[in-house]
Amino acid sequence: MPKTSLTPAEVKAMLILACDRIIAAEPQLSEADRNLGDGDHGLGMQRGMTAAKEGLEAGDVESVEKAFVIVGTKMMSSMGGASGAIFGTFFRNGGKALAGKDSLDSAGLAAFFQAGVDGVKQRGGAAVGDKTVVDAMQPAAEKAAEVAGQPLPDAIAAINEAALGGLEASKAMVAKFGRAKTLGEACIGFPDAGAMSVTVIIGAFADYIAA
Repeated sequence: MPKTSLTPAEVKAMLILACDRIIAAEPQLSEADRNLGDGDHGLGMQRGMTAAKEGLEAGDVESVEKAFVIVGTKMMSSMGGASGAIFGTFFRNGGKALAGKDSLDSAGLAAFFQAGVDGVKQRGGAAVGDKTVVDAMQPAAEKAAEVAGQPLPDAIAAINEAALGGLEASKAMVAKFGRAKTLGEACIGFPDAGAMSVTVIIGAFADYIAA
């Protein structure tokens, strides 16, 4: 039965599913990164989410905030590099926006996504159109704000669709950051690997909430 709000234990379970999905998606994420960069994004995300899963499973997670912050902290400390900083910031900033919440609902999702993408943009300087994670995160955050008053299953389904639309749009972009920047128009036609990771994570959220 679809869930109307999530307890801290359910948020933990949802995040563990997201970890498992990223770990399983390593080949696809690595392939996407090989088309544009040095091909290490998938392995980095796999390493970060393995550490995050271990952190979540280490004990009880007593708050919604802590569940997300654990993921961000573990990714930041285990991955290194740009992706570790970006996804670590996303989860940590998003989680801190939920301080004091004893459950996660649609309004909480909106707060999480907005604070998360704001932190990423502030840290890396990327904007929509630069062919980065922001191309999936920003549409997700904007849609989350739009649907903050809707039931949680409806909200996350719309957010998931928005993120996938952002990933698709990234194929037509010329990269402004990272190794892909050196490719110029040769990177057109390929999606950004980081944006792909974002859609894998949000897709796991959507599947967990709908189950």
